[in-house]
Amino acid sequence: MKSLFVTGTDTDVGKTYITAGLAITLRKMGMDVGVMKPFAAGTAQKKGYKSEDVEILSNSAQVKDSENLINPQFFPIPASPYTAWKTLKTKPNLNLIISNFKKLSKLHEMMLVEGMGGIMTPILKNYFVTDLIKAMKLPVVIVTRTKVGTVNHTIMTVKMCEKYKIPIKGIIINDFDSNGYKINELSRDLKNLTNIPILGSIPFIKDMSDSSMYKIFKKNLDLKLILK
Repeated sequence: MKSLFVTGTDTDVGKTYITAGLAITLRKMGMDVGVMKPFAAGTAQKKGYKSEDVEILSNSAQVKDSENLINPQFFPIPASPYTAWKTLKTKPNLNLIISNFKKLSKLHEMMLVEGMGGIMTPILKNYFVTDLIKAMKLPVVIVTRTKVGTVNHTIMTVKMCEKYKIPIKGIIINDFDSNGYKINELSRDLKNLTNIPILGSIPFIKDMSDSSMYKIFKKNLDLKLILK
């Protein structure tokens, strides 16, 4: 199985947007893609899925899996699972997460799992997103951005993956910052500093339709390397 865990250098770097684009692209390439967001947090939507991110992922992959299977735990505050646990007294259920992941893996040819926040986001006191990735036995795609500071954040993310012996497929640069680094310079520096492949960069997209996302992702990403 060529499943992937999509992690980020921080929160709000566009993990959901990138995961959704990958789901659309791989689906249009003929693959049966499942999606999962183990933990989601924020203000619950009044209609449909509690989490907007989970709704975006489900619609992008066009899956019929239940919300509870795709997103086992939703915390109605914008916080890490650890902080939500301490604040809401709702403990993250790791057994449920892994169980749901195994069920989804049997239903689909490939799984795209979107993380929460950065790679060291705490789930329990001594259990982080890195530990969850290890438990799922998945390689990661790292989503970064062009804003100044991203080189530091990307290097730290790579170093933590190396420490935990998590395979890295490559880095995707989400180019949605209007005042960030130039893509060619950032790609050059990140590749030289981390020795990790740059899978491509995704520009700001106004048209979020399936056809538009597919066209842009297929053009701008090294999909062969992602699926290798």
